[in-house]
Formats: sequence, structure tokens, C-alpha cells
Amino acid sequence: MSEFDQDPGAEEGVRVTDKRRIDPETGQVREPVAGVAPEPSPEPSAEDAQVAELTADLQRVTAEYANYRKRVDRDRQSVNDLAAAAVVSELLPILDDLGRAREHGEYEGALKSVGDQLEATTTKLGLEAFGAEGDPFDPTIHEAMTHSEGEGLEAPQVSMVFRIGYLFRGRVLRPARVGVEG
Repeated sequence: MSEFDQDPGAEEGVRVTDKRRIDPETGQVREPVAGVAPEPSPEPSAEDAQVAELTADLQRVTAEYANYRKRVDRDRQSVNDLAAAAVVSELLPILDDLGRAREHGEYEGALKSVGDQLEATTTKLGLEAFGAEGDPFDPTIHEAMTHSEGEGLEAPQVSMVFRIGYLFRGRVLRPARVGVEG
């Protein structure tokens, strides 16, 4: 008979004491046994201190890497936005020419087809035109070319548009050149 086959009530052999606070069968918290003092917790050893230090180092390196990835993603998006803005800004003179053709009644046929496609594509990319007569004047997006006094106006407003302005993805790509009244 081996020591594992002995009767648990026997004096000799292996004695097993279950010190788990949670009963594995019921899942309930066990009450401490009366008369049995809990073992004092051992003082932290040098190994514990080293484990804690390495864990802190690992957490710091993980956080640095996460911040690095966020910064790289943000920089990559910024470079993409700048590249797209550069391409779209090169198309602005063409859009101006299409606008002049529309004003003079020459915006028809094949020119209209190509122009509509170009305007739809630039709009889909995030280009927005602004600067119309009657808009309130905003010096952050309008460039005032002329100023005249207007009667009965509470705030300055755009009275003439010399050149349309454009926003690209929420940023001013080109300010509108306008005449201001007020």
C-alpha cells in the first residue's frame, strides 16, 4: 500500500490542507476555520521585486509602442491629406474656368459632361466651394478686396464674389476673394 492509498484519517502519511478561500465545488467563499490562524504573508522577496520591476517595464514599453503606433497612423493620415490637397489645389484653376464657362453660357455638351464629372469627383474627395453674395463676411475664410458702406446691415456681408473659395476636408484650401458691404 502506497502513502497515497492510505486512509485520510490515518495518523501517518500525507496530509492535505485546502487553503483556498473559494470552494471549488460550490463557488462560495469559505469562512475561515476557527482556531486556525492564517499564515502570515511572506515578506516580498528579491524575486518578487524583480518580477514587479519587469512587469512595470513591460507595461511602460507596451504603452510607448501603442503611442508610437497612434502617432505613426496620425502622421500617415496627415501625409495622405496633404498629398490629396496638393492634387486638388492643382485642379482649382480648371474648376474656375468651368465656372466662367457656366457664367457665359458655354458650359454645354462634352465640356458639361467632363466638368460635372470633375466637380463630382472633387466633391467626393472632400472639396467644398464657398463664397456667395449675401453670405456673412468671415475674415478667416474670405479675403476682402473692396469695402463699401451698406445701410441697414447689422454685420458685414459679401456683396461681390471675385473668386470662389474652397475648403478641403474642413480646412481652407483657398480663401474666397470678395467685396464686402457693411
